[in-house]
Amino acid sequence: MMNSSWMDFKAETLVQYQQQKQMAEAALSQVDDTAFFAQLKEEGDAHINSMAILVKHISGNFISRWTDFLTADGEKADRKRPHEFMHEAGVNRPQIMERWEEGWRILFAALEGLTEEDFAKTVYIRGEAHSVVKAILRNLLHATHHIGQMELLATILKKK
Repeated sequence: MMNSSWMDFKAETLVQYQQQKQMAEAALSQVDDTAFFAQLKEEGDAHINSMAILVKHISGNFISRWTDFLTADGEKADRKRPHEFMHEAGVNRPQIMERWEEGWRILFAALEGLTEEDFAKTVYIRGEAHSVVKAILRNLLHATHHIGQMELLATILKKK
């Protein structure tokens, strides 16, 4: 990227993530705690991820990908990804939302700290090399996908 184009990309990326966070939180505000944890059933025994699980997954992804973004593999050994897809006894909505905020805080701090030189670097996710731009876009698209699921669930489950 040349001169201001990296700054434009960084600024627009921050805006897009902020908008995604706002959309997700608008969806979350439409549901009570029962709906937040509700798992809809598909055909057979399959379940659709609840809003709680989607929040846990997005949070876990952000914390893993954005902690030491430039210097460590984006899939951290301590992530415990399978637990993101489980309803764990004793874990409540405020605890899940606290982790949500932590994930966003880590993401925004990492993005805001990027310099022009950083955009020429290679980062790794699960051992696979990515340009910084590709890693950012991959993460943004992943989050956007799940936030769209959250919006759909909120429409189905919202408080009456």
